[in-house]
Amino acid sequence: MRTKVTILSLYLMVASVIAFAQPENAVIAKGNKLYKEGKFEEAIAAYQQALQQNPENTTAKYNLAAARFRNSKFEEAQKDYEGVVEKTGDSKLKQKATYNNGVSLTKQTKLDESIDAYKKALLLNPQDADTRFNLQKALEERHKQNKAKEQQPQQQKKQEKKKEPQKQPPASRKQIEQWMQSLRQKEQEVQQKMQQNKNRSVNKPEKDW
Repeated sequence: MRTKVTILSLYLMVASVIAFAQPENAVIAKGNKLYKEGKFEEAIAAYQQALQQNPENTTAKYNLAAARFRNSKFEEAQKDYEGVVEKTGDSKLKQKATYNNGVSLTKQTKLDESIDAYKKALLLNPQDADTRFNLQKALEERHKQNKAKEQQPQQQKKQEKKKEPQKQPPASRKQIEQWMQSLRQKEQEVQQKMQQNKNRSVNKPEKDW
C-alpha cells in the first residue's frame, strides 16, 4: 500500500496575503511547523484551534486529518477526510481527501469501504498512480480473502470427517451364522473340558497312608 498523506500549505494556490487575512491561518502555519517536526499531538491541537476560529476552513480540517493519521488515529482521520470531501468545492482537494480516506480505511482493515474510496478518488483523477496501485492491491486482497472463505468450509468438513468414528458395515446373514457356529463350538469345548476335569476327580485314587 502506498501512503501519501501530506498537509496543505495554507490553502493550496491561494496567495499568502489573502491567506493570512484569515486569522486562523496563522494557527494553521504553526500547526504545519509542528507537523513537519513530527510533533503530531501538538499539531492536532493547533489545527483544532484554527477550526474553533473558523469551522469551515477545509485546510485546517484536512491538515487535522493528516496529523491524526500520522498519530495512528485512523478512525478519527477517516471522519475528518470525509468532512473535507463533503464541504470542499475544490476538485484537487476532494481527490486528495478521498484518496487519504481510502488509506485510513485500509489501515482499519475496512477493505470494501477502502475500495469504494479508491474508486471515487480515481474518478476524480484517473492519472493518479498511487490511487491505481492501492486500488489494485485492495482488490487482490479481497480476492484472496474471498478465496480463503470458500476453502474454509471444505477444510472444516474434511476435519470433521476425520474426527467421525468409522462406521462398520452391517453384518451379512452368512457372517452372523459363522459367528453363532463359532460360539457353539467354543461352548462345546468348554463343556468337554469341564467333563474331563470331573472324570479325573472321580477316578483319582485315594491316598495310601
